[in-house]
Amino acid sequence: MENIDTYKTIDQASEEILFKEKNSKFFGYAFPFESEDELKPIIDGLKKQHPNAGHFCYAYQIGTNKNYYRANDDGEPSNSAGMPIYGQIQSFGVTNILIVVVRLFGGVKLGVGGLISAYKTATQLSLENCDIIEKTIDVQYQILFEYKNMNKVMRIIKEKNLDIVSQKMEMSCEIIIKTRKKNAELIFDIFNSLFEIKLKIIE
Repeated sequence: MENIDTYKTIDQASEEILFKEKNSKFFGYAFPFESEDELKPIIDGLKKQHPNAGHFCYAYQIGTNKNYYRANDDGEPSNSAGMPIYGQIQSFGVTNILIVVVRLFGGVKLGVGGLISAYKTATQLSLENCDIIEKTIDVQYQILFEYKNMNKVMRIIKEKNLDIVSQKMEMSCEIIIKTRKKNAELIFDIFNSLFEIKLKIIE
């Protein structure tokens, strides 16, 4: 298997989409999502926008190497909302994303099959409405060295076109660089072979 070092995600929230089924309205939203802490403010915002809605069902996936996901039915029958939403996240192959589907009940019960289909369709429309972009999976290294070795370090950073994330330049210096995952071993070996320079990976 090749060393895959890109992933698909979105970099901005989608426009609201509306899917109607037997008088019920399903509003779909997609958000870029990096951490669970972002969930409550997003849901609270949607509750203000839709004060009469009964269900705020969602699924998200975070991570590029080991993926972490969660699906929530928010009071709908078990697995009729969250999992169909998550299924579409998987179909589109995206991560670091949250999809919320808000349902306004229209007076006609849809049954579990109808709900699964409606949540799936609302999610699919939301994802089709997004700009899906490809990002690289980067590895960050901390380089520790004395000021006198500065030129050596900077030369490699320049030659290998590495991104500097942060730097502290004093008598003892620290630079944090990032590189694409597929180049990470090579970069590690280059710095590791240098005298008086310490390198460690930042997880």
